[in-house]
Amino acid sequence: MPVISNSALERSTKGEGTESSGLRSRKRKADVAIFLQDPDETLDCLEMTKKKQYQERGPWSNEIVCKSPHNFIPTPEKEANEQILSSYQPHFSSLRFSPAAVSPLPHLGWANQNDVWRHMLNKDRTYLRDKNFFQNHPQLQPNMRSILLDWLMEVCEVYKLHRETFYLAQDFFDRFMTTQHNVIKSQLQLIGITTLFIAAKLEEIYPPKLHQFAFITDGACIEDEITSMELMIMKALDWCLSPMTVVSWFNVYLQVTYIKELQHFLLPQFPQEIYVQIVQLLDLCVLDIGCLEYPYCVLAASAFYHFSCPEVVEKVSGKSSHK
Repeated sequence: MPVISNSALERSTKGEGTESSGLRSRKRKADVAIFLQDPDETLDCLEMTKKKQYQERGPWSNEIVCKSPHNFIPTPEKEANEQILSSYQPHFSSLRFSPAAVSPLPHLGWANQNDVWRHMLNKDRTYLRDKNFFQNHPQLQPNMRSILLDWLMEVCEVYKLHRETFYLAQDFFDRFMTTQHNVIKSQLQLIGITTLFIAAKLEEIYPPKLHQFAFITDGACIEDEITSMELMIMKALDWCLSPMTVVSWFNVYLQVTYIKELQHFLLPQFPQEIYVQIVQLLDLCVLDIGCLEYPYCVLAASAFYHFSCPEVVEKVSGKSSHK
């Protein structure tokens, strides 16, 4: 029975690295200003509004062009403060892709492929992680995260959980730790097994029972503690429990690569051996705290690039290998 020992966490506090366990082969807004025109409003009034706006802003300039064109026609009767707030648009230069890029997805019979692609990209911006979250936990070391995730992989192996379940648990753990401060070492295993408990209920058809998750900790965590921590985690995550995980992105890339031209649904049509090799690489990547610096879509594209050619990766992900 896989049990995460306290001695392993003790060694990590002294700066000793840990070796990863055997590789697994399991499968697994921008602001938009809406101009609501009054039906009774005359065209003259509308023209005056445009002229006034032009006079205030002056001719076209580089500074104005960089902003959203929706901001040039403000909503009538909008307060000045609201205009200032609506003009703010955060930049995600570190993501290295344009949300307006053409979707690499094929035609879908059940939805617009561009809407689906934008929704997927928005997930990476909404579900934020911080690679420096250990600075908020003086008693913890980054190696402890690697030990914990490696142990969760073993638990998934024992209970035959899908790979997506593990990656959901990893995402929940990293985002929860980002929101917390001064978590003690003795709580780390409880947090880890609880995130896996939540992920299994979301992903698995027949998830293990609560007492099985408590049993796998060898008495370190009891059922009441897991249920209490479950509520704390979901509140801290604001009940946002549906991220696009690393393996989800990779599945999309691989399916788009091997999809048939007339196929309107993304069904697995890729070599099993390639899938296993690339996902094993991703398993090792997520053990490193440095992976949190990059969006999941970039991690998946990078792993795919390692086994493919730049042209294929750029086609299925919209990301340039030169960046």
